[in-house]
Amino acid sequence: MGYIKTTSKERTDYINLYYEDYGEGQPVILIHGWPLSSAMFEQQRWAIVEAGFRCISYDRRGFGKSDKPWNGYDYDTLATDLNDIIQALNLDNVILVGFSMGGGELGRYVGKFGTSKLSKMVFLSSIAPFMLKTADNPNGVPEKVFEGFKDELEKDRLDFLKGFGKNFVNYDDNKDIVSEALLEYTWNIAAHASPKATIDCVNAFGKTDLRDDLKKIDIPTLFIHGDADEVVPIEPTAKQGHKLVANSELEIIKGAPHGCVFTHKEEVNKILLTFFKK
Repeated sequence: MGYIKTTSKERTDYINLYYEDYGEGQPVILIHGWPLSSAMFEQQRWAIVEAGFRCISYDRRGFGKSDKPWNGYDYDTLATDLNDIIQALNLDNVILVGFSMGGGELGRYVGKFGTSKLSKMVFLSSIAPFMLKTADNPNGVPEKVFEGFKDELEKDRLDFLKGFGKNFVNYDDNKDIVSEALLEYTWNIAAHASPKATIDCVNAFGKTDLRDDLKKIDIPTLFIHGDADEVVPIEPTAKQGHKLVANSELEIIKGAPHGCVFTHKEEVNKILLTFFKK
């Protein structure tokens, strides 16, 4: 546990990224979703370490305990942050797991740095490859939805996050397995993120086209998505990504919302570990 200072020579805004590093064995890096932090992986971290892997998780710039600079919330910069983590810890044969927005770091990392340091990749409830509705991406989300997110965040960020937290886990359908305490905990994590980062990241995860990046993936890859995800639609993301990445696998979890790491943690962990051990 501690901080890694970014070192990439292509920029001058060196910052500190908070990370946690547990266990021994093949390294697994967990990349969290928006607008949370690596704390969201409490249940996955435990299972991964107990299964004999080294589990590394870090807070994206602007979130959690990492530095909160004014700029740098595009995927080129965020993927370079990931590369700095891998370089600083001298990692090889890495398994990357990107949840929701974290799938963008996975895609752009391969686009910028290739797969020589990697072993496998998992896109979990991921936004990749392309969320935005365009003429050649007709199943995507209309731009006005993302602009609405930003407007509401500027108007009353804390109230927006409260509603988003419920949508994250389809709360009305999952009250029996999602406690009020968990909602308060995740709201608290999101509330302490940088307001600027929270708003800027909407453009990153909502409007970045990662299709060409995903076509470059040449290692075993798994897409996991819930069929009840009301935050990230499955068609332009997991299903499209599965088609773009040669020989990839797709696991659809029945009844799972976007935040399946909370509501379907046992099933998610089983799928992850089975894939890791192949």
